[in-house]
Amino acid sequence: MDLAFSGWSGVLILLAYGLLMLGIGLVTYLKNRNIHESLDEYYLGGRGLGVMVLFFTFFATQYSGNTVVGYPATAYRQGFEYLVSVPYFIMIIMAYLLFAPRLYAMGKKYKLITPAQWFEKRYKSKAVTILASLLMLYGLGNYLLEQLVAIGQGVSGLTGGTIPYQVGVIFFVVIMLIYGWLGGMRSVAYTDTMQGIALLVGIFMLLIGSIIYFGGLPTSADYMQAYSPEKLGIPDGPGIVNWFSLLVLIGIGAAVYPHAIQRIFAAKNERTLKRSFSRMAWMPFVTAGVVFIIGIIGINAFPGLSTGESEQLVGMMASSIASQNTVFYWAMILLFGGVIAAIVSTADSVLLTFSSIISNDLYGNYINPEASEHKKLLVGKLLGVVAVGILIIIAWFPPATLYQIFILKFELLIQIAPGLILGLYWKRLRSKTVFAGMVAGTLVASVMTIFDLSLLGVASGLWGLLLNTVICIVGSLVATVSAVEENEMKEVIGI
Repeated sequence: MDLAFSGWSGVLILLAYGLLMLGIGLVTYLKNRNIHESLDEYYLGGRGLGVMVLFFTFFATQYSGNTVVGYPATAYRQGFEYLVSVPYFIMIIMAYLLFAPRLYAMGKKYKLITPAQWFEKRYKSKAVTILASLLMLYGLGNYLLEQLVAIGQGVSGLTGGTIPYQVGVIFFVVIMLIYGWLGGMRSVAYTDTMQGIALLVGIFMLLIGSIIYFGGLPTSADYMQAYSPEKLGIPDGPGIVNWFSLLVLIGIGAAVYPHAIQRIFAAKNERTLKRSFSRMAWMPFVTAGVVFIIGIIGINAFPGLSTGESEQLVGMMASSIASQNTVFYWAMILLFGGVIAAIVSTADSVLLTFSSIISNDLYGNYINPEASEHKKLLVGKLLGVVAVGILIIIAWFPPATLYQIFILKFELLIQIAPGLILGLYWKRLRSKTVFAGMVAGTLVASVMTIFDLSLLGVASGLWGLLLNTVICIVGSLVATVSAVEENEMKEVIGI
């Protein structure tokens, strides 16, 4: 993210964003002194998030720094084929609507704090709960790593190298830990609202500047027709299969993000949840659609970039636009400050849920069931800090592009979907088949991913999910179920 024009002005903007986040955390703590005595208060904001705050915290969960920085780079490399990135986010909303209202009702009925608690309540199986928790922790750790890499790249680019990559990571991680520690979910949701507004304003200013100074889509289309006609074409058969594969993988995978599910539990009521989703339905066009166009315009603006160089595309475009006049200069500075704030806000959401699964589902259930809520919170916070420390070491030398890191986590996280979603509606679904399905799906997805195996161009995670789902359904249908057991399950999932 090369934004070398900014230098010390970038440093000042980042300091301003950092201080604002700290201020939000401090004010939240002063207004809610009992926040550290209750898991409900700390992890779910007392289940009282209203429409606007809930909307922006969902927005921050879906549209992180990867969307603004990584997606235009991918559009640059693939051309119009990457228009599929817009339906990715439409699929996520559709997947939410399959289960979110029902899961909200379950969360309210049983006072659930984490998605792992639903597995425990529904299946009454230690094996299922622990396996689901581990898969969720894997996905969350992977996602947090992605955000840490993006923070470092963003800070280094915005300050023109004045603040090195590693220093940027540590600075904002410390900021995130402090305000998250102080205010929990409320701090996270309020910072999400702040960064969401900044991000929306910034990307539209970048789009306007790109159209004015680089000629817009028609100019890029003319350039591609002359020099890169392959970027104008539609994908072939295998390409279409890959499109559909990623649509399903990302649509379901992102919808079952544990930190997204916690936001479902945190809604003030079901009407608030549905109103937030109705607003989210427009965001694929407003956000993913806009950054796709920016990436396409970049093909003409900066032709011939390598894969590594294209990862810096947004910074290069912003730097060029900012040099045109003062208005765009400060708009681009604010944009990248907003991008980094967005990345940090996504990271804090992930860390909060990561801590809640450790403290409530693993430590509280199986290690020290007699622990007070205060002690569970403390354990979750401390182990969360340890996890961040380990991920910082990995992020010090990032292993892949942002897009590759983004895709990796879905292969295993998606394996919780059958047990989570089917279990909300089907009373016959059994704990043993859910466990067997998750194990089989995880093994298939892991082996195919590790050894880079491909079958019909379909993502390895989907082959795992298919096997997982078949085992769950067929195994539950052939299993002998007593009338007592069936009535118990019917009572659990009844509203």
